[in-house]
Amino acid sequence: MIIGVTCHPSAGGSGILATELGIALAERGHTVHFVTFEPPFRLQEFRDNIFSHYVQLPSYPLFRFPPMSLALATKISEIAEEFSVQIWHAHYAIPHAACALLARDMMSAESRFRVVTTLHGTDITLVGSDPSFYRITKYAMEQSEAVTAVSDWLNAETRREFNLDKPVRTIHNFLDVSKFDNHTPCREKLASPNEKIIMHVSNFRPVKRVTDVVRVFRRINEEIPSRLIMVGEGPERMSAVGVAKQLGIADRIKYLGNQENIESLLPCADLVIQPSEHESFGLVPLEAMACCVPVVGTRSGGIVEVIEDGVTGILCEVGDIDAMATRSIAILSDPEAAQRMGQMGQHRVRERFSRDRIVGQYEALYEELISAPVAVK
Repeated sequence: MIIGVTCHPSAGGSGILATELGIALAERGHTVHFVTFEPPFRLQEFRDNIFSHYVQLPSYPLFRFPPMSLALATKISEIAEEFSVQIWHAHYAIPHAACALLARDMMSAESRFRVVTTLHGTDITLVGSDPSFYRITKYAMEQSEAVTAVSDWLNAETRREFNLDKPVRTIHNFLDVSKFDNHTPCREKLASPNEKIIMHVSNFRPVKRVTDVVRVFRRINEEIPSRLIMVGEGPERMSAVGVAKQLGIADRIKYLGNQENIESLLPCADLVIQPSEHESFGLVPLEAMACCVPVVGTRSGGIVEVIEDGVTGILCEVGDIDAMATRSIAILSDPEAAQRMGQMGQHRVRERFSRDRIVGQYEALYEELISAPVAVK
């Protein structure tokens, strides 16, 4: 198959999933064409069967703002026509699915590709629910040949919010578990031998509640010598720094910024804390579980489909600092229980969220759509 992909090229979960899916499809013998505004975060090296095409924005004084979506749609149409693309996979309804639909409609009926739209979360819960984008978000989904969501929770939210005329299929996120094997922990670079390492990984947006991480860590550090490692960048980073200073623990925290090879960092952690307001899926907890690291998260959104409370991790209510701190201390104080929880987490990842299992579902969806006649619209 010849597959086109549009995604955000950032370090967020949607961009990671899109590039990892593209890599997996290429390794299965398919040809994949990425169309983005800059190189995707995890697609920085040459790979067989993968081609990257970048959108050039015009600079013209008539436009107060560059028409980014129109430029993207034009580029998608050009690439699809030149390389006979059969499936265009748009990660995020707005703007990517809408642009793919516009690109498709520029083409002749016999050469049109099928559009698969994958919903990752904020395109539904934040952008799509805004009155300014509601109608076009719904249109983009209903005009796509197939719509998928990364969790049952997001699937239900989409159907509740938009009352679509077509079904939404759940296809969970996945991991290439082989990337998380045989990494030598770099603990000595992050903490002293007698310290536990607490880790948080995110894009530091308000929904991630990074100041909760700092407050939970303060409680942990009062009981157990520990160090907090914060991985990522975003608008709430300085809020976390400010709270740490107020609590007198700024010297116990390290900020590493964005890290591409997270699989080399997570094995260093004794515990990962992800206290998000909600997660549409929860890729970081999944990555931590792949490394046998226990996770403390929140009982909200799609993360309940990733973590089994008390078995592969701990789930607390959003904002319940006391419960998260208490449960974290209990895990860190019982190495044998922590090890069991980590092993159960790794087993769950391999059984339910492995790359081969999930990529096969996308592959089957593509084949189903290609075998169906194209509807002329």
